[in-house]
Amino acid sequence: MDNVNTTSPLNRFIRFCLVNKLIVFLFVLAILFGGFYYMPFDLGMKWMPRNPIPVDAIPDIGENQQIVFTDWPGRSPQDVEDQVGYPLTVTMQGIPGVKSVRSLSMFGFSTIYVIFNDNVDFYWARSRILERLNIAQQRLPEGVVPALGPDATGLGQVFWYTVEGEGFNLQELRSTQDWYIRYALQSVEGVSE
Repeated sequence: MDNVNTTSPLNRFIRFCLVNKLIVFLFVLAILFGGFYYMPFDLGMKWMPRNPIPVDAIPDIGENQQIVFTDWPGRSPQDVEDQVGYPLTVTMQGIPGVKSVRSLSMFGFSTIYVIFNDNVDFYWARSRILERLNIAQQRLPEGVVPALGPDATGLGQVFWYTVEGEGFNLQELRSTQDWYIRYALQSVEGVSE
């Protein structure tokens, strides 16, 4: 038993915890308080200050990508690729911060996926693509107009609500929704549509 190391870091830590119980108790209490302070759900403790961490139900871990849709009805996938997909892909490749450009051509439409580096601002990327679409419009067949996809992903949060009120009929509630609530919600930061 002579070769047992009693001065190992683990032994010193355990000895410190046993000797200084008050410090260990205060440390554990601080960790618990921090957990309650930052936890994302409310337990109804009004006496305690809180700064909850925002949590997404389904976090968007996708790449920073923009999508360009182009319709050209009645054309074969090869014609769409040759006359729409390829010129748009070449035009998008010169944008600063682009990681890759992918093209998908189907019967009557083309989809271009422009994937940016993660450090590129989302709306800056959209504005660069719109600038390039104005240039690319000259190379496309007549009547073909590319459109930038929506500024939200399919993983975005969905908010459901009801409009209720005593003394109002359904037509009045629908009018209130269509002319007041809808526009107020669209002006909120982070709401795309």
